[in-house]
Amino acid sequence: MSDAKAEPLADPVRQLVAEAWTFRRQVELDAELRFTRLAGQLAQLGAPEALVSLAGRAAEDERRHAGMCELLARAYGRVDMPPAPLAAEEVAPAGMALRERVLYEVVAACCITETESTAVLTTLLVPEGAPRVRAVLRDILRDEVAHSRLGWAWLSHEHGAGTVSFLSRHVPSMLEGTASPRLFAPGAPEEESPALLKHGVLPHTRKRETFVRALRDVVFPGLERFGVDTAPARAWVERRSAAGA
Repeated sequence: MSDAKAEPLADPVRQLVAEAWTFRRQVELDAELRFTRLAGQLAQLGAPEALVSLAGRAAEDERRHAGMCELLARAYGRVDMPPAPLAAEEVAPAGMALRERVLYEVVAACCITETESTAVLTTLLVPEGAPRVRAVLRDILRDEVAHSRLGWAWLSHEHGAGTVSFLSRHVPSMLEGTASPRLFAPGAPEEESPALLKHGVLPHTRKRETFVRALRDVVFPGLERFGVDTAPARAWVERRSAAGA
């Protein structure tokens, strides 16, 4: 890909870019399976047809995204791809009823993960970015916004039908599942390279700042709007930030 070769990249930085796009491919493949399952579960719960349809389209979107991510990963030097996942693990705690499990997973996958992804992709769309990378980022961003809306729409639906307050104590676990284990730790020098940004990867510190800002500015206010107490989640952010510092 000419964009990947237009500007010389140090080998450690190029490797990080290739690894990032490879990781995104795996995330998108996992999300395809997750949305396929959620579409069936939402239909089982009698969700509005528009939301069931949106979940089905989201699965198709994620499969397309995975293909684009693979092409970029290979362009930056990745040769072998990890095997595609065969199933997406359910993230809700054992023992929950179906309606609670689905709400938990939709909030974790859409209201949190897809909203965070939207913030990251928006930050990555810098004018100086490689043109093909920018085209992929724009395509994925458009879809991630719709996937995020699916989560907020179902949370609104369930809030109107009954209580969603049980989610409050679970949001920290959702955040643990969304955040990279090293997100709040110091990054290596190559992980802070400004060159990463042009190729669709946030430098480590900026990635952490984007994650926390999206929580505080979008995710937490959105959850509170529908009656989910975010005090435990805000405390989680403070603890992780303090530990990282």
